[in-house]
Amino acid sequence: MSDKIEDFISTVSHELRTPLTSIRGFSQTILSSWDKLDDESKKRFIKIIEEQSNRLINLVENMLTVTKNHELILKDVVVKPVVQTVVSLIKTQYPAHTYEINISDRIPSMLADKDKFQQIMTNLIENAAKYSDENSVITVNAETEQEFVAVKVVNTGIGIEEGDFERIFEKFSRADNPLTRKTEGSGLGLYITKNLTEKMGGTISVQSKDSTVVFTVKLPVSNIEARLKCSQ
Repeated sequence: MSDKIEDFISTVSHELRTPLTSIRGFSQTILSSWDKLDDESKKRFIKIIEEQSNRLINLVENMLTVTKNHELILKDVVVKPVVQTVVSLIKTQYPAHTYEINISDRIPSMLADKDKFQQIMTNLIENAAKYSDENSVITVNAETEQEFVAVKVVNTGIGIEEGDFERIFEKFSRADNPLTRKTEGSGLGLYITKNLTEKMGGTISVQSKDSTVVFTVKLPVSNIEARLKCSQ
């Protein structure tokens, strides 16, 4: 068994164990001490159980995406509502950040699988929240670039070394810096994001300058008229 696979199994085992331990512990506390807990404590414990459950779901979904060849359903996808949905979900898990969506209603639809595009945005925006400075601003922009819609997720944190720009999209890889070392991750999110983007005829790239990191996903404009208009 290769070192990377062993590292992955070890990481996944740890990630599964940690939220399961939290869920079991707080559930037992609520059941055994319900009458002794005030309402605020009950809400806080239940919130932790919900957050850890979401973490488990994300891990399982990422593992399923890697191991199965899911069929794509390509159709017109409007960018802004998908991003708004994702941001509303990420906010509940990472409420300390400010989220800005700068997407014009005039941005043309993309040709994409809506569920897979939502998974891409979830991975990128959640990463931005996990690996950025506390109370920082996370911005999602969109613009047309020739025959593509380019969606950019921008955050501020430690940044990414140029030598890691390609490596972070590899399976089981993570950039090595103090922030990623204290933040748990399986090394699958960006690999999955790149894989799904390319399957839909798009590209993904990253740029980092000082503490600002920008991930750009480009997916094709959905109809011929819009493509011609974008290329003029």
